[in-house]
Amino acid sequence: MATILVVDDELGIRALLSEILTDEGHTVELAENAAQARTLREKLRPDLVLLDIWMPDVDGITLLKEWSATACLTMPVIMMSGHGTIDTAVEATKHGAMAFLEKPITLQKLLRAVEQGLARPNARSAPLPGAPARHDGPAHVDGAHANAGAGLHHPPPAGPQSEQSFDLDRPLREARDAFEKSYFEFHLAQENGSMTRVAEKTGLERTHLYRKLKQLGVDLSRNRRGGL
Repeated sequence: MATILVVDDELGIRALLSEILTDEGHTVELAENAAQARTLREKLRPDLVLLDIWMPDVDGITLLKEWSATACLTMPVIMMSGHGTIDTAVEATKHGAMAFLEKPITLQKLLRAVEQGLARPNARSAPLPGAPARHDGPAHVDGAHANAGAGLHHPPPAGPQSEQSFDLDRPLREARDAFEKSYFEFHLAQENGSMTRVAEKTGLERTHLYRKLKQLGVDLSRNRRGGL
């Protein structure tokens, strides 16, 4: 199994993630701040890092940028936050994160993200859609708080097209709307137009999801395959 580094300033989060991942057979190392994370990354060369964004000394985005700039980003990094937004996720992705999980993190989402992360040779090969880089599968930002679903990276099945490029040379609102439209169209196609399954997968209540799709101009009739 893998060596996983968990970086989070909350003792309870570290303990919980360590227990879950150890039960799955992984070796887990814990860091409560960026200084410890730097030391353990250098010493252990972990196979994957779970990195919290909000930490008291150096935040997770800054540490991610540091690793990226110094060629230390040799492992997949999954960002975690209880206050995540689309903008935060895109920022993390630009600097090499392969997924974004919003707290509280469910067991299923955690294990799926870790599984997909470990299947990747490195973090650079798996950015989220919406970033100015190529990617090979869908990922999403967890929670209705971010208006976009959960932060996991899935290899796409044959069918819906997941590889996209986004023009970032435009206002932020337009770029974000384009990302969200592409994100929901992908999942509608993947779930054969089932609003129920898409709502469950993205973490949105169905009424909210329907309003969001209408607001973005998503063609529901094109994706519908017999029932919502």
